[in-house]
Amino acid sequence: MDFKDLGRELSNWGKWGPDDQIGTLNLVQPYHVAAAAREVRSGKVFQLSIPVGKDGPQSGVGGRNNPVHLMSMQHSDFDPHGLQVADDWIIMPLQSGTQWDALSHVGYDGKLYNGHSAEQVGTRAGARQLAVDAFTDKIAGRGVLLDIARLHGVDWLEGGTAITPADLEAAEAAQGVTVGEADFLLVRTGWRGRLLAQGRDGWMSTEPGLSIHCARWLYSRSVAAVGSDNWAIEVIPSETGETLPLHCILIRDMGMPLAEILDLDALAADCADDGVWSFLFVAPPLHISNAVGSPVTPIAIK
Repeated sequence: MDFKDLGRELSNWGKWGPDDQIGTLNLVQPYHVAAAAREVRSGKVFQLSIPVGKDGPQSGVGGRNNPVHLMSMQHSDFDPHGLQVADDWIIMPLQSGTQWDALSHVGYDGKLYNGHSAEQVGTRAGARQLAVDAFTDKIAGRGVLLDIARLHGVDWLEGGTAITPADLEAAEAAQGVTVGEADFLLVRTGWRGRLLAQGRDGWMSTEPGLSIHCARWLYSRSVAAVGSDNWAIEVIPSETGETLPLHCILIRDMGMPLAEILDLDALAADCADDGVWSFLFVAPPLHISNAVGSPVTPIAIK
């Protein structure tokens, strides 16, 4: 399969106008958010991010290291009246942990989503188009968790396992839930659990993830965005032998933001316990100007 041909088939370029900056997040309308709020029944809240700190999953590949936390003040005397203050810094790649990929993050053939030139992302200026701050107020709606590891009766899927549309539909049937228009789809592979059990060695050299064939499925379901507990959403190595072909289709052609390195285990356990696999999902990126990605602490409320 030529991923570029599939990208042309599923392209959303021009669908929401020539200046569109948010892609499939346009699908989320106020009535979708209001309906998602009605998903809240028990009041249980789940945070879906991994800790931000030195023990993260990064190994330096691609220039990404784990965050460095520094104290700039340690309850030192702040003024003559006796006030003491602690303050700190964090130094980190924006995409070192739980993160959103903005629509400026990935392109090919010199083009980004909606035909914007890749030259719009400069070394010093950052993303002059399609930056992550375009959707700081857009990530709220109905979330649906599909637990593919649970479907197959394993703690985690093995690296290189491709999740197919048939897997997604089998999980829907097993869980009694349907992914619909403007939903935020979360896919559990168990790969986060593998990181906790075996450490970071080899964690980012492979992964289970979505098959390239899921692109058409996501398009047909009018999904707003997709997230997973792995580091790149898609299966690694890819089925086509190319680097991140599903990234190229989803971000560059369809205009779909991706949420990566989620912690879905506690939410999945609760969903399995009460049989409710949908919830209010809220996950705004940080309001960082001209950035191609952002840390995020997503929240699921049931």
